[in-house]
Amino acid sequence: MASREGPSLRTIVRVVAVVFLAVILLYIAYLLRRPITWIVIAGFIAIAVSGPIRWLTQRKVPRGAAIALVYVGLIATPILVGSVLVPPIVTEANNLAQSVPEYAQDIREFVRTNGTLRSLETDYDITGQLQEQAAKLPEKLGGAAGLLSDIGLGIVNSLFAGITILILSVFMVGSGGRWLTRVISRRPNIQQPMLERTTERIGAAVGAYCAGALGQAVIAGVSSFIVLSILGVPYAAALALIVALLDLVPLVGASLGAVVVGIVTLFSDFPTDTLVWAVWSIAYQQIENTVIQPRIQAKAVQVAPFAVLVAVLFGSTLFGVLGALLAIPIAAAIQITAREYNAYRAAAREAELVTGGTPPPGTPLPEPPGPPGGVIVA
Repeated sequence: MASREGPSLRTIVRVVAVVFLAVILLYIAYLLRRPITWIVIAGFIAIAVSGPIRWLTQRKVPRGAAIALVYVGLIATPILVGSVLVPPIVTEANNLAQSVPEYAQDIREFVRTNGTLRSLETDYDITGQLQEQAAKLPEKLGGAAGLLSDIGLGIVNSLFAGITILILSVFMVGSGGRWLTRVISRRPNIQQPMLERTTERIGAAVGAYCAGALGQAVIAGVSSFIVLSILGVPYAAALALIVALLDLVPLVGASLGAVVVGIVTLFSDFPTDTLVWAVWSIAYQQIENTVIQPRIQAKAVQVAPFAVLVAVLFGSTLFGVLGALLAIPIAAAIQITAREYNAYRAAAREAELVTGGTPPPGTPLPEPPGPPGGVIVA
């Protein structure tokens, strides 16, 4: 029996070269993970704002002015959020700082009148230890200054990243369509309709998801503000804004917002406010999941709940909150791409059967049926 020959030296060299090249590319991608992440975020923003820009241009607003208006609103949003959240935080911090001497006096009186604590004070000199630590406090100011410096550097880096991402997204909005058209035009004619439909439906999916998520968050924030105002909980506007922001996070955001506000109600009028808020939160989340969300995304494409859960878990693990926010649009894009490619292959096979062979290069395939772009999180 003749022995089977092994792979040739040329094949082995080619496999080793491919593996080596793949490792090098993965390592380069790892080194460039930060700018790659920025580009992905910029692309998501560009797709998300394309809807409002298109809406303005359809109303005779020049495209340049429409882009400027949308991005001014995009930049003004975090400023408005900060103007609502920062004052209550500063106020409460000042109140705490002014009340510290009173708290200290209350503790001192409590220790003096309590026999057990007075005995502990005598045995362990708690007051003396506190005074000793207070004397060492100036020596630790240098470390605190270093921590503040690190925080300031982090804020500067975040601002730089945000500005860079916005600039990238502006370039994508301005010339991204031409880039896509140029790339698609280089593909065979038979593939161009499929690629055009895929890009259009992905853009529609991301736009529908963003609009629906924002609308859902607004409803959650407004309804929470009404309930908190009726209960008389302080800083109702700031708490409602926190609920709205957390509601943007898929699956767990609404529950996190309810828990945060529930903790605040413990210090308002416990247990009445806490019980009312808990009942309201549970009822609202059921209404949101069964009525509000399906109606907002009524014309959107279905994404399987299991796929949503896996995408959010993977996205949050890899990129934190940002990954959780981008997970569902990316899952929708993958689903749309797979659906369009499968439809393209099916149409190509059908055309081969009809013509008795491979269709000519310039023959467009029939457009496969498909729902409009969008996402529903079931």
